[in-house]
Amino acid sequence: MANIVAIVGRPNVGKSTFFNRMIEQKKSITDNQSGVTRDRIYGQAEWQNKLFTLIDTGGYVVGSNDVFEESIREQVEIAIEEAKVILFMVDCQTGLTDLDKEFAKVVRKANKPVYVVANKADTAKELFTANEFYALGWEKIFPISSQTGSGTGDLLDEIVKYFPSPEKEDETSKLPKLAIIGRPNVGKSSFMNTLLGKQRSIVTDIAGTTRDSVNSHYKAFGKEFILIDTAGIRRKSRIKNNLEFYAILRAVKAIEESDVCIIMLDATRGIESQDVNILGLAERNGKGMVIMVNKWDLIEKDTHTAKKFTEQIRERLPHADYVPIIFTSVLEKQRIFQTIEKAIKVYENKTRKVPTSQLNEVMLAAIEAYPPPAVKGKLIKIKYITQIAQAKTPTFLFFCNLPQYIQPPYQRYLENQLRKAFDFEGVPLQLFFRKK
Repeated sequence: MANIVAIVGRPNVGKSTFFNRMIEQKKSITDNQSGVTRDRIYGQAEWQNKLFTLIDTGGYVVGSNDVFEESIREQVEIAIEEAKVILFMVDCQTGLTDLDKEFAKVVRKANKPVYVVANKADTAKELFTANEFYALGWEKIFPISSQTGSGTGDLLDEIVKYFPSPEKEDETSKLPKLAIIGRPNVGKSSFMNTLLGKQRSIVTDIAGTTRDSVNSHYKAFGKEFILIDTAGIRRKSRIKNNLEFYAILRAVKAIEESDVCIIMLDATRGIESQDVNILGLAERNGKGMVIMVNKWDLIEKDTHTAKKFTEQIRERLPHADYVPIIFTSVLEKQRIFQTIEKAIKVYENKTRKVPTSQLNEVMLAAIEAYPPPAVKGKLIKIKYITQIAQAKTPTFLFFCNLPQYIQPPYQRYLENQLRKAFDFEGVPLQLFFRKK
């Protein structure tokens, strides 16, 4: 990510609307309420065959003691430090404010190319208002409308001058994606920050702090992958407002786009019905899964505590007994890297392709040892097995004479034999039966 452009400014000037337009998807939540964006949100954009990374940031507020606004200021300053070009966004509808002037001092310290983007220039009056912003001291003002896209072409022409050669295809798009999911306030953002060794996501004791899904490029155990921090997923009945609703939509979308889901539970609360629902969502989407029980340091333990907790989870999730469980403490950095190592192993299991000859050798022997029971006096014979290529989760096709008579218990037997022989820990399998 050498070509980085940071979008910064005070709250509610339209940074997220502009960001969404540039990356051509609704990745950042937008709302008239200030302070909606909190963490740094990254997205890929392209102009004149040049790829670059945009960073959307929260609104910068000076002199506030609010816990979120203090953290947002830190996130904005990190984005400015990372960026090659800075877009300082202001609002033509409200004109130049004292907050714009104060923030200009922060931006000027960066000593990087800065473009003042006068957003919401939707009418002739607002276009004229854009001239006020020359008082900030920069030579070029770009009046634009994030809503309609007016003026954005001229701005982009100027930005890409700093990116001399076309970037190759974004290699990160091919990397495995690990989504950290769970109920609110189980420690997802703390886990992300601890792994990265920096404040990538804002962390507070207030449930619902994370709103957008936050992606980070990460290297560990000789592998590269994308870590995705997500908003806590509540039950529908507990969603309080539109912001929370859209935050949860982003989390669900992150699950759909991921390869492996690290499902975090709170050890102090045990496994709850919403945890079961979240795991079911990941399973229905064919994702690899690892259950991470956080806050294990807060539990009074004896030699049987972990075993009892595991039994409780398995009892609530009898259909997902193949999902590994790891007991961790993010605060104490206890087994957090073991969780990542296990998630990488699950990804390898998920993408495993079993050679057809080996598959038939093992499975036909298992079928011969325990044939499918006869139904209505008819013998069922399975002749051939193959794995379907390009499936989102390992999928196997069994050819037999009477596929309609294969019963669920026997399907489970075949699934267990596949797992035993080829190690599909953490991965849902699909079995289909067809007439030869």
